Amino acid sequence: MEDIHTPSVSSGPTTNGVNGTEPKTLAELTVAKERIEAELAALSSVLDTHGVNMNTGLTTFDGFPRSDIDVPQIRTTRARIIHLRNDYKALMGKIEVAVQEQFATLAAQPRQPTTTLPTRPTSNRTSQQSSSGAPSPVPFAKVNEVTADSPAAEAGLRVDDKITKFGLATWINHDNLRKVAEIVSQNEGRPIVVQALRGSEVVSLALTPRRNWGGRGMLGCHLVPTP
Repeated sequence: MEDIHTPSVSSGPTTNGVNGTEPKTLAELTVAKERIEAELAALSSVLDTHGVNMNTGLTTFDGFPRSDIDVPQIRTTRARIIHLRNDYKALMGKIEVAVQEQFATLAAQPRQPTTTLPTRPTSNRTSQQSSSGAPSPVPFAKVNEVTADSPAAEAGLRVDDKITKFGLATWINHDNLRKVAEIVSQNEGRPIVVQALRGSEVVSLALTPRRNWGGRGMLGCHLVPTP
């Protein structure tokens, strides 16, 4: 009998540019990343409608396919998710390289004199209402504690915020928050862009990890993975 828990993953390009070519520039890579994120969010919604996830059993206790769910559709959806996750992981590696190359290029350019100084923002966070026409970002962690006067508190992070992006970490590649810890350790003293759901708002924060702020760790908050 075929193992219905192990889907066969189809092959095929999923990160090609608009003209069918492999994305190379940072802008093209970002568009490809957003395309994959949108499709993954839609596929996740398909699983949600069946009340299953990537690990839910598809057979009854005696080994027969469950009759209360669409097993073929779930298998196809899971296979596509696995395929896209692999593509996404490879794409994020390319984006990291492209970002580093861009910073290196900018650093090598001579500075041009300016007549005006940039104004300092009055807040290190921005927010916008979630658009009904765009796929909702998928949270992968929840804030269940924020220490007063910590880097997290200064950035504007709040208890019950649902993290959808932490630097380059998303729900697809956070690896049980290991990616978040790695990003924090690599960016001490440098701002990390964090996006979170706060009610119907999508909030963007600039969180700068640092030591010696008077508490434990470099953030001063506690994150737990969302189920």
